[in-house]
Amino acid sequence: MFKDYNMNQLILPLDLEVKLHKNDIAFSIHHLVESIPNEAFAPFIHHTGCPSYHPRMMLKLILCGYTQSTFSGRKIEDLTRDSIRMMWLAQGYEPSYRTINRFRVHPNMKELIR
Repeated sequence: MFKDYNMNQLILPLDLEVKLHKNDIAFSIHHLVESIPNEAFAPFIHHTGCPSYHPRMMLKLILCGYTQSTFSGRKIEDLTRDSIRMMWLAQGYEPSYRTINRFRVHPNMKELIR
């Protein structure tokens, strides 16, 4: 079970998508990650505990951070608060650096990025 994450839902009062340029890297990352089949994210599903962030969102944040030469989990966390493209990709969520790093070292993450 995942926390609600819907890229097609209108966000009020501010729609961050209108603030991004048409050729922004965030759109390329979004389309790339959305093209990955759902089966690739099956190993990330947990049926117990608190709902986790959607692995698509987490992958988008990590890839976008990497395109900005940001490799630190703490700096990626900061970008989710400061960068409009990261805010849009995260749809208002702000995962902690611990969550980002735990996702990054997940055993299936290497295969997912490949």
